[in-house]
Amino acid sequence: AFCPCFFVPPPPLVRLGPPSAMIRSGRLAHQVVAGLAAAPVAAEAATITVTDNRTGKSYTIPITDDTIKATDLKQIKSPDGDPLKTYDPGYMNTTCCVSKISFIDGDKGILRYRGYPIEQLAEKSSFVEVAYLLVYGELPTAPQLAEWNTNIMRHSILHNDMYKFHQSFRYDAHPMGMLVAALAAKGTFHPAANPALAGQDCYQDIALRNKQIVRILGGGPTVAAVAYRHRIGRPPVVSNAELGYVENFL
Repeated sequence: AFCPCFFVPPPPLVRLGPPSAMIRSGRLAHQVVAGLAAAPVAAEAATITVTDNRTGKSYTIPITDDTIKATDLKQIKSPDGDPLKTYDPGYMNTTCCVSKISFIDGDKGILRYRGYPIEQLAEKSSFVEVAYLLVYGELPTAPQLAEWNTNIMRHSILHNDMYKFHQSFRYDAHPMGMLVAALAAKGTFHPAANPALAGQDCYQDIALRNKQIVRILGGGPTVAAVAYRHRIGRPPVVSNAELGYVENFL
């Protein structure tokens, strides 16, 4: 457990990749292409030429991190003018996103968050520290961690109406169903954070965005704990903000 009064810095963690590296992550663990591992290629050489035998036309498509954009294939059209489409059920060879947060290579057993190996984070950092790392890109300093932990735990206490909401579930309701429904209901308590009510650009407000982050991190475990208590037929236990993140959940 973290105590801001007696903070002893852990052994330094070693970041293996720059936090700003653009890592392309596939839907499946083995379908990953990492720009960090690629050898430098001249800009003019990082292309592929496709010849459409239906029309005899050739097209040059750029390659980035061993990946081409599916939308670049739209320029290839049939004699009737229909653009070429890709078909890849199950994302067997499709890069689905570009991530600055994580890198995974299932074949090699590699998982990194913001450049840090998961083994180091699991051994030397707390859940709250890693949450800060994922959100802000750097591990927190001692003062930052103390403030971050305080803000999260302050929002671990639920509105009394949330407890009443849980009482409406059947005694044998599945905990995941209760969790999903409760988190959706929790969002109605904060209309200022609802784009449908406050405007589509409400999350341009950094202060509001940060508050929503700590609300979710703080309230999520409490909602899960209340769902568990309901399932076993016991009354909920009010959150104690003086306890640590994991201790409070347990």
